[in-house]
Amino acid sequence: MSAARESSAPILPGATLGVMGGGQLGRMFVHEAQRMGYATAVLDPDPDSPAGHVSHHHIPAGYADVDGLARLAGLADAITTEFENVPAPSLQHLAVARPVSPGAAAVAIAQDRIREKAHFTRCGVSCAPHAVLQEAADLANVDEDLLPGILKTARLGYDGKGQQRVRTRDELAAAWQAAGGVACVLEKMLPLDFECSVIVARGRDGLMVHLPPQRNLHRDGILAVTEVHEYSMPADVAEQATAAARSIAEGLEYVGVLCVEFFVLMGGTLVVNEMAPRPHNSGHWSMDASDVSQFELQVRTLAGLPLTQPRQHSPAIMLNLLGDLWFPDGDTPREPPWADVLALPGVHLHLYGKAEARRGRKMGHLNVTGADIDAVRGTADFAAALLGLAIPLSE
Repeated sequence: MSAARESSAPILPGATLGVMGGGQLGRMFVHEAQRMGYATAVLDPDPDSPAGHVSHHHIPAGYADVDGLARLAGLADAITTEFENVPAPSLQHLAVARPVSPGAAAVAIAQDRIREKAHFTRCGVSCAPHAVLQEAADLANVDEDLLPGILKTARLGYDGKGQQRVRTRDELAAAWQAAGGVACVLEKMLPLDFECSVIVARGRDGLMVHLPPQRNLHRDGILAVTEVHEYSMPADVAEQATAAARSIAEGLEYVGVLCVEFFVLMGGTLVVNEMAPRPHNSGHWSMDASDVSQFELQVRTLAGLPLTQPRQHSPAIMLNLLGDLWFPDGDTPREPPWADVLALPGVHLHLYGKAEARRGRKMGHLNVTGADIDAVRGTADFAAALLGLAIPLSE
């Protein structure tokens, strides 16, 4: 282990923090690090990456490019990642010279649903009933009780990608072939009440803090709405989800920000879905309704700064803004009516600096805060109507 990794001294403002990935999460990390007095360096192969445009340094190289990794390690005093599919060996390579969080071992587990579910089980957290399918022979051994189910590729799945619903064995076989015959997990389809997530932050010293549990609504596998307030879910469910997320982070000996997503079944049973080793779309509300945002937690854990328990000061609703909003009348893009939206009280617009709007592309988010949840919901409904968002705030 290098001296850099052994040191427990905090990395103070004035130093340079690096991030693997130049998307919107990297951009928001860069903004937060700069606010706190750090310089930043981004490694991303896209010369027009949102984070690269606002960082002090942008290294336009692939995530496994040895020269690019060496440049990042030469510039940055510590390095994090903004997405879960960064090659774990690259993080391991960087960790020889610089503190890296989250570590390669934790990221590698999050990249593989099979290993991820095994970790959840070791931590005593319930998963949906499932079967691991690694070869064609495994299909014949699938328990009939797992159908209907959802077939998910073990790797490289996010925002609903790599997932297919199957009702019969024939559909399962066809879906597995359509996925390329790669390793998959078949999960039993369960009677879902709602979805929620918990964001935890764990420091190098093992101290852990968390944001309040977040109630989430998805559309086509992509997060559409997050609500965070005292009435968003039963108190016992919130407590169970928080305890489970903390157990999962502790079991990984995790350092950094971790989001754990859950299903809440009819009747209140909680089952874990997946984890993301980074800040998460469902935590964006914290930028305007908490005294410490998820991105400040990312900076603090990376730099080894003290962690304080975040305090939510306002009820909040987050609306995800996809590129579809730019195409209300067909194929000609048109800027949404931001002036009308921003005339509403408690509305906070965050756009990600992406040059081109495309359908399904995450372009930004809208946070709505207020004195009470009824007022927040009313404003969020009005903002959604102005934008043409056909999103109810509850199922």
